Amino acid sequence: MIGYLRKAARLFHPGSKRTIILPLDHGLSEGNIPGLEDLGSFLRSVNHLPTQGVILHKGMVMAHAGEVRLNQSLIVHLSAGTRHGLPSYNKALVCSVQEALRLGADMVSMHINIGNDLEDRMLSDLGACVEEAHQLGLPLLAMIYARGGQIVNENDPSLVAHSIRIGAELGADVIKVPYCGNHHSFARAIAACPVPVVIGGGPRNVEFRTFLRTVRETLDAGVAGMCIGRNIFQQENPAKALEEVCALVHGKA
Repeated sequence: MIGYLRKAARLFHPGSKRTIILPLDHGLSEGNIPGLEDLGSFLRSVNHLPTQGVILHKGMVMAHAGEVRLNQSLIVHLSAGTRHGLPSYNKALVCSVQEALRLGADMVSMHINIGNDLEDRMLSDLGACVEEAHQLGLPLLAMIYARGGQIVNENDPSLVAHSIRIGAELGADVIKVPYCGNHHSFARAIAACPVPVVIGGGPRNVEFRTFLRTVRETLDAGVAGMCIGRNIFQQENPAKALEEVCALVHGKA
């Protein structure tokens, strides 16, 4: 038990106590997504900045693990689905916790969607992976979204709060959700959660300053950090964009 808790703690900056995670798993779901065609070049361009974790699928770990700093958490993503699949919200396990550990993972992550016909299977996968990861000494980051036939607005504050609670109830060590846009509701849900909550960046925001305001608002609500992909790697200057996010999240730390 102590092992996975120590590894989870290392995901957070020793000064700010917050984290910036780069989720770079989009290629499996989207294909050659702009900004990640050359994953190695992107990693090298931002390697000097104080980010605490990188999320990769197993094949990209084999190719690019050497470009993840030793003081960053290598997070191997366990689940996937493509934009071509039906239903599009399905996430299936494509990597085992044991394989992630053999690849050198410091942590594992997985994505589940609630409010759909496959919710029961995805919840079961999350529960089983939490148990297996903890048995092997790895913390688990759960990305939980409300997506599917029963969902009208995936950013509904009550649904985002419920997603946070699901991660806590099933034993995730870090929970990633979208920002609901309601500061009061979001702050209450975070305050009630016994583990750190980070927000996802979502689709690329055309106005980067607007995105930075959202980052500031969520930090004020109590999030433990950011898990940002497209709003970094799809910017004209990803390193400069990430530098600005680091300044907001970590401050003088």
